[in-house]
Amino acid sequence: MTTPDERTRAILHTKEFLVELSSAERTPGVPEVVRNEARRLLRHYPGPRELDLAHRALPIFFGEVPGTMTATPIPS
Repeated sequence: MTTPDERTRAILHTKEFLVELSSAERTPGVPEVVRNEARRLLRHYPGPRELDLAHRALPIFFGEVPGTMTATPIPS
């Protein structure tokens, strides 16, 4: 079973992977069609801010984002 922290880390690591794929300098030899798809997916991919908000709204589904201090719950 996936824990909220594992789910959040997977999302963050997937974003890092897409950023790597989109860079010719970091990943030479990757076809341009793959780079373009990585860039397209990154356009709307959630970042730490969105994941922190998701964690505060749904802590049973998303874990705390590493490097953030979630102190204020979302008002009801």
